[in-house]
Order: sequence, then C-alpha cells, then structure tokens
Amino acid sequence: MALDQKLIDILACPEDKGPLLYFEAEASLYNPRLHRRYVVRDDIPVMLIDEAEAVSDEEHARLLALAASDGIRPTFEQ
Repeated sequence: MALDQKLIDILACPEDKGPLLYFEAEASLYNPRLHRRYVVRDDIPVMLIDEAEAVSDEEHARLLALAASDGIRPTFEQ
C-alpha cells in the first residue's frame, strides 16, 4: 500500500525542511540536497534524522535518473 497523497504533499525533510522525492516501489523518501534517504515501514515514513541513510554519489545519480524517468516530483514546490 502506498502513502496517502495528502500526506505526501506535506512531507518535508526534518533537517532542512525541503521537499522530498517519494519512491513508492522502494518504500523510501529521498532528500537529494543532503543525499539522505528515509525509509517507509508499514506505510509509515520514519522521519528521524538519526535513522536516515546516507546515500553515495552513485546511488544519488541512480535515484535522480529514476525520478526523471518515472516522473517522480518533489513532495511540494518551494
């Protein structure tokens, strides 16, 4: 089950308060500015800075390419 669109529309990174990219198939939210990924467990985003995963440059490039190819847009416009 995917996150509710109303929730997605308001989710922001807890550290820089900016928008995230939601990868439903990978059950994660990604902050491309900080190269940080937040997991979604049981349809609940785990938005704790201490539990975020740092992403390598290669993974960052993969995620941005995936977002572009799949039309994934930020959770909100700044």
